[in-house]
Order: sequence, then C-alpha cells, then structure tokens
Amino acid sequence: MTSQTLAADSTESGESADTAVEARRRWMRTLAMASPAALAAAWLGWEPKPAVQAVRGPEAGLVMVRARIDGGGARFNLGEATVTRATVRLHGEPLAADAVGTCYALGIDLEHARLAAVFDGLLTDAGQRERVLAEVIAPLEAAQAERDETRQAEARSTLVDFFSVAREHA
Repeated sequence: MTSQTLAADSTESGESADTAVEARRRWMRTLAMASPAALAAAWLGWEPKPAVQAVRGPEAGLVMVRARIDGGGARFNLGEATVTRATVRLHGEPLAADAVGTCYALGIDLEHARLAAVFDGLLTDAGQRERVLAEVIAPLEAAQAERDETRQAEARSTLVDFFSVAREHA
C-alpha cells in the first residue's frame, strides 16, 4: 500500500491527505530509528502473526548523501551512506486484506529493515493500525524521546559561555 493509497483511505475516514502522509512519515522515522532488539521483541510478542512474504530484500547498498551550502545554497555531494531496504507483503489473519510494507534504514542490519517493513505493513491495515500505534510506535517514540533528552542534557553540560570567558580577559 502506497502513501497515496493510505492518504486516500484516510481522506475517506475524515483525515486530510497531508495529515495521513505526516503520520506515516512519523511512524516510519520511529521504526527506522528503533533499536533492532526492540523491534524483534515487539514482533516476538505479536499474536496472531500474518504470513510474511519478501517482495524485495532485505538488501544493503549505498546512497549518495547530498547537502547544501548554508542550508539553502548550491548542492554538493557530501558522501555515501550505507542503507538497508526491505519490502514485504503481509497476508492472512488478522489482516482484512493483503498489505505491503517498506523500510529504508541507515546501516546494514537486514533483520531491522525487514521487521520495520512488517510493522509498516501492519500500520497500513486499518484494522491493525491502532494496535500497532499503541503497542509498538508509542513505546518506541517514548524511548527515543528519553534517549534524545539524555543526549541533549549531555551536550548542554558542555556548553561554554564565550562572552564571559572574553570578559574575564579584558
């Protein structure tokens, strides 16, 4: 199921297409940045499991990372990054219809990309979406927010007030 199909399904249920695309962007970011162990634990506890068929991958490769001078100027090639992608088709119980999930994740963890694609497929099924959001996405987002806050606190602890340092030497 593509993001356009998801947006069309959401529009029928009252959500705007932009809201649906933004929601999918949020959960895909969460799945791609989740720890592989957390995804494996969530899948291990998932019952009933639909049948999973690999459509593409998982496979690792390189992508060119492009950047802009001053954030908005001329583009230039920054370098390459290793990315793993996977596409799976889910069918059978508990899904109402076949679903397709896709994931692109930094790194070379094939199982991480496969599991993230499985949960993406579950999220595209209207009957499973609320369960996945509550049992998988919400805990992963909370853990990521806690980890981000810890990193920000560590970075803030190294802050130097250069104005006061300059004043001392004046």
